[in-house]
Amino acid sequence: MRRLLLTLVVVVLALGAGLGIAFSVFLEQTRALPVEPLRPGAAPVGAIIVLTGGAERVETALRLLEAGAAPVLFVSGAHRSLTLAELARSHGRDAAALTGRVVLGHAAATTIGNAAEAAAFAQARGLTTLRLVTAGYHMPRAMLELRRALPGVTLLAHPVQPAVLRRDDTAAEAEGGLPARRRWTLLLGEFVKYGSAAAGITRFVPARESARR
Repeated sequence: MRRLLLTLVVVVLALGAGLGIAFSVFLEQTRALPVEPLRPGAAPVGAIIVLTGGAERVETALRLLEAGAAPVLFVSGAHRSLTLAELARSHGRDAAALTGRVVLGHAAATTIGNAAEAAAFAQARGLTTLRLVTAGYHMPRAMLELRRALPGVTLLAHPVQPAVLRRDDTAAEAEGGLPARRRWTLLLGEFVKYGSAAAGITRFVPARESARR
């Protein structure tokens, strides 16, 4: 009995250590993700895809569009009531300048939904290269799902570091940043989601997209 308990303790400790190492690797990956630069004279990609979830993401995507990174921007997971005029106003843009250049996708409610929505958009236009904009901590899972949905399509990562995660000290909290506990809870939660997505478990979870249609 004692030997069995000792074995269980060793197994639990080993699993804990393994998960700790895996989490550290995940954090390093999210921090080290390179931003694919806009090279002078380089041909633009087919489209910019931005996954909603933070104002910094959409703002970054709009700046890329204005810099000529792509002829069109697809906003995946936009609220079903959001209009182009409202998006333009909230980001200090002229709606007329975005007409025909920004397309809103209202169906997605999950990362898998984002991938399906982006894939439908890209396939309908015959696009072969996309620049993906989302939060750095979300990028590994987003790239995983989009690669599954769009095999053969070249994806360029453009991670955004949300302001609320850049610092976690008292001053940052006063400026709207997340307290350290919530910051680590968010990152740990994303780590679990990424692991589930990598293992294919998320494909068996009932989709929430249908509730938004």
